[in-house]
Amino acid sequence: MRYKTMPSELFSKNRSQFWKNMTDNSIAIFHSNDLMPKNADQLMPFVQNSDLFYLSGIDQEETVLVIIKTRQAIEEVLFIRETNDLIKVWEGNKLTKEQAKQISGIKKIYWESDFKKLLPKLIKNKKHVYLNSNEHPRANVVVESRDARFKKWVEKNYPNHIYKKSANLLYGIRAVKQKEEIDLIQTACNITKKGVERVFNKLQPGIYEYELGAEILHEFLINRASGFAYDPIIASGENACVLHYCTNNKQCKDGDVVLMDFGAEYGNYASDLTRCFPVNGRFSKRQKAVYNSVLRVMKGAKKLLKPGCFLQEYEKSVGALMEKELVDLGLISVKEINKLKNHPSPAYKKYYMHGTSHHLGLDVHDVSNPQLPLSSGMVLTCEPGIYIPEEGLGIRLENDILIGEDKNIDLMEDIPIEPDEIELLLNI
Repeated sequence: MRYKTMPSELFSKNRSQFWKNMTDNSIAIFHSNDLMPKNADQLMPFVQNSDLFYLSGIDQEETVLVIIKTRQAIEEVLFIRETNDLIKVWEGNKLTKEQAKQISGIKKIYWESDFKKLLPKLIKNKKHVYLNSNEHPRANVVVESRDARFKKWVEKNYPNHIYKKSANLLYGIRAVKQKEEIDLIQTACNITKKGVERVFNKLQPGIYEYELGAEILHEFLINRASGFAYDPIIASGENACVLHYCTNNKQCKDGDVVLMDFGAEYGNYASDLTRCFPVNGRFSKRQKAVYNSVLRVMKGAKKLLKPGCFLQEYEKSVGALMEKELVDLGLISVKEINKLKNHPSPAYKKYYMHGTSHHLGLDVHDVSNPQLPLSSGMVLTCEPGIYIPEEGLGIRLENDILIGEDKNIDLMEDIPIEPDEIELLLNI
């Protein structure tokens, strides 16, 4: 992998947090993601299952992690893909047992081909079985995963057990980041900054959105990122009013603002940034007014992110900040606000349709336990926006925020965001 080796202690600590929450006399089983096919004999780039990586650090296909908890002991077992001469020729070396041990901190390593042979012994007399599944509230699972196939098989072949979802234990743990994880996210943010700096040097009327994306990706790859943490949005003019615009094929025109939502991924950890630049290097009076409104909401929202806060109440408070700005911009009236005060879709939603913050980590929309309040060690985005289709203008600003006990840390505080500084850097 491009990223530097991570300390095995990180994954050992993650596992210990997980098994402390397991019931006695239980077993938890995690599978890697599948290799996904293209057409003919081609495969898509491999992306590891976030939960398996979090607990083991293994970034390779055909991997199984087993954690066993009894009253007497904890047992950790890792199964990895066995290589051979043919695989070495076509795909290169796979992890050896010793390498897997060093990465994960797990001492018992077997070949994945032995997993089902050893499972009867491992699962015997275990009352509870924790199985992995994608329980993210935004997930739209249409392809059966390796975990899902295993669930069908194991429940059929081992029916006399109580099956539970590991996500119910794991998601709350993953939401609070270890120091090593924060360092990896900060590295991803630092690489993202380099992408922004490259845009300052390349943006001009006539450039295509995809050209900007290519310049950013170039900077990411030469700085050891695996690439974009998610499909980038490079949206100029009216395209910025499409929240998940990713066609990125329009020409950036003089007088337009280009909204760029992108982030580098480093060591499987994501960053997530949004900036808006005037294509010709200068904001119009109206563009700057809308930009400053979004920036004021962002600064106010960052202050509201604090330990003990629930995101649902936080979003209502940010909505109140946004309402004032939209009134000042002449986009909504106080009468409209009062009319829709208790409506599921308040007045400000006409121009600000999405949420302000989401968790960030191994996934760009990272997992959490929504029943728990925010706590120190969590990393969240802060990304308010105003979208005015009738004016062909969309402004969104986004930074990644580490929640602290007494003070938050903006992991992107060094990336220019003030409109005057942006204009200055675009005109050097």
